[in-house]
Parts: sequence; C-alpha cells; structure tokens
Amino acid sequence: MRETAKTAREAALLSLTACERQGAWSDNYLKRTIREAGLDSRDGGLASKLCYGVQQEQMLLDWYLAQFSKLPLEKLEPKIRNCLRLGAYQILMLDRIPDAAAVDGSVSLARKHAKNPKAAGMVNAILRNLIRGREELAPPTDLATRYSHPAWLVKEFDLALKGRGTEALLAADNEAPPTMAQVNTVRYETGKVLNALRKAGVDAELHPWLPDCLLLSGTGDLERLDLFRDGAFYIQDAAARLAVMTAAPKAGQKVLDACAAPGGKTFAAAVLMEGQGEIWSCDIHPRKAGLIQTGAARLGFGTIVHTAVQDGRERREDWLERFDVVLADVPCSGLGIIRKKPDIRYKDPGPLSGLPPIQAAILENVSHYVAPGGVLLYSTCTLLRRENEDIVSDFLDGHLDFTAEPFQAAGPIGPVESGMLTLWPHIHGTDGFFLAKLRRRA
Repeated sequence: MRETAKTAREAALLSLTACERQGAWSDNYLKRTIREAGLDSRDGGLASKLCYGVQQEQMLLDWYLAQFSKLPLEKLEPKIRNCLRLGAYQILMLDRIPDAAAVDGSVSLARKHAKNPKAAGMVNAILRNLIRGREELAPPTDLATRYSHPAWLVKEFDLALKGRGTEALLAADNEAPPTMAQVNTVRYETGKVLNALRKAGVDAELHPWLPDCLLLSGTGDLERLDLFRDGAFYIQDAAARLAVMTAAPKAGQKVLDACAAPGGKTFAAAVLMEGQGEIWSCDIHPRKAGLIQTGAARLGFGTIVHTAVQDGRERREDWLERFDVVLADVPCSGLGIIRKKPDIRYKDPGPLSGLPPIQAAILENVSHYVAPGGVLLYSTCTLLRRENEDIVSDFLDGHLDFTAEPFQAAGPIGPVESGMLTLWPHIHGTDGFFLAKLRRRA
C-alpha cells in the first residue's frame, strides 16, 4: 500500500468522526476532505471505500470489536473508536489490503489524533487480537446487528414488507449500487454513446428494462469525459427516470418540477419533451437552483428550463392551473437510498415524525398548479407508508377533483392498477422509491 494511502485513511477517519459527532453528511464532508487533501483518484476512491464501508457495517464491526476490547466502545474517544472500525473493516471485509497495513494504518492514525497517549497501543492490541481470533467469530443472530440497521429501522422495513424479504432488503442496502446514466436522446443516439463510453475505458451496458439507460462501472470521474461535458448523458437512478416516464410529459407542454434538486427529473422531462416546451425547476436553495440551470445548459436545455428559488408550500398566484404536469418529489426520510448514503440509517428517527405534515402541505399547494386534465406526480425516495400511501390517500380523500390513475410501468413491473408503486432495491435493483400518478379531472 502506498504511503499516500494513509492520507486516504485519515480522510475517511475525519469524515466518519464528523458524521458521528457533528451530524455532518459523510458524502459532502468526505468530498471536501478529499479535495482539500489533494488526493488523486485512486486514493480518493480508497477513502470513499473505507468511509462508506465502515458506515455500512458499523454495528457489525462494533459487535466484533467489543469481543476484544476491555473497555466499552462507547467510552472511547470518537476518533479512536473510528480508528478501530477502519482497521476492523479492512481486516474482516477487504481482501486486497494486508492485515499488517490495516493495523499499522489505524495505529498511526491513533498516535496522531488521540488525546490519550496509550490509545495507539490499545488499538494495536485489539486489532491484532481480532486477527488472531477472527476464525472463531460467529456472526450475530439478530438482523439489526448482522446488517448494521438500527432495530427501529428493521422493524419499519419488516412492517412495510409484511414480513417478506426483510433480510434481502437489508443485504441490498449494504451493496454498492450501480451508476445509472440516462442518455440525452435529444442530441445523441444511445448506441453511439454506449460505444463511446466503452472506448473511453468505462464499463457500460444497456439497462435490462429501461430504454436509453446505461449501467456504468469503472467510471472514475465522469465529469472528465468529453461525452459528459458535451451533454451526452446525465446521472439518474432508474427509479427517478421511471417516475418521470409515468408522468409522461410531452413536447410543447408546461411542466413544473416543484422540488427539483439535483435536477435529474427536470432533465428527464426535457428529454421526453424532445427539448420543446417550458419547464420550471424549483429549489429552496439558490446554489442548487444555479446548479440545475448549469446542468440544463450543458445538456442543451437552457432555453426551456427556468429555475426559481421557491418553497413548495408557498403559493404562487401566477402558477395556478398553469401546468400540464407537476412533479412533486417531496423532502423525505431518504430511507430508500441507504445503499448510496449509508449514514442515513444512523440519524435520529425522532425528527422523521415532522416530515408527513410538510409533505402533505407541499402536495396540497402544488396541486393548485395543475391544469384541468393534467397530471400530478407525487414521489419520495423512502419506503415508509406514512410518507407515501398515507399522504396520497389523505390527499385524495380531500380532493375529489383528483384521482389515482392506473399506468403501465416499464419492463417487468407491468401494469400498476392502483396508480401507486413502491420500488425496492432487492426486487427491482433501483433506489427504494415511491410514486403515485394523480390525474386532475378536466
């Protein structure tokens, strides 16, 4: 392992500790730390692998480490606790890093960051005992510890799945998701983009059931590619693309993306509209709205995409009954994208109870922007019924001018008679996602 890889370990350590102590989101903090450290793509990749891997397996790692530590892990300094987790993850979960390098890396970090001068020796002893005793370790019997999902979350998923497939979902949450690229078919042919990506060294293949969607691996930094800069594709999960396909915006129509960041649904709508029509793309943060406009310009949609800094709960009189299609991808608990953001599982569940009123308020408000005969598409990236079906059902009970509309979903999903669909990572290979197609009566 190269010397600079220790810097990668340190970036992972600092990100893990910031996430644990400050409530930071690891992806943003890690990207900033990698950038500030000047890590190249290889070491940046190692830092990401270590940080996300530890978060995916954190409860299991703690369970193993507790068998070799004389002190309860919760009594240790946060950085020392994460030094141990990093070492244990490399020893138990990775094949290509020698045990000695894993131990030495964690000991060096402990020596540099610990307040207690004896901490480095303790880290060394625990990890070496782990190496000697790992063959005798038996996995924990409870699903929560085995798959590092807090017990409350396992219970929620088990209720949502009615006791069928819970373990498969937990396992899927701990797998690396594929990178999905949606081809900008307004400007490029899918086959040509596929071949060009392969020539650029990217492993690319057609998605098995979504048209003009590519599965990518071995990508490195996609933004370095001329194809990306020229607007040949954008990154979006298959679930979000399916949601926009369900709403089915057409060329020349007016579309509102009420909660748009990072902009994937806006771009998908522009593609389906063949670059013709009017799209308003909204976010409450000016910086994110600016990024959406930049992305639209890169893809060649700068003339039809208009951005606005707008709270979905606040009424705009000039938008009443104006739009043929309104997309409401509301703020949610995010429990469907744990495989992409593993730290979500450890957030305090208490504040989640405040989300349904916000979601209901946004749905209520933006429904007034739908023209008679138009479509309102409600969606979330969570799997909790109280944020999904319950919100839509309550809305329909109070709005007799809207009805849930059956639709035909792509590929193996087929007809959705209820007008509401939940996508599951372990079943569909997508993000965990909910969507409901609502039609306003003419």
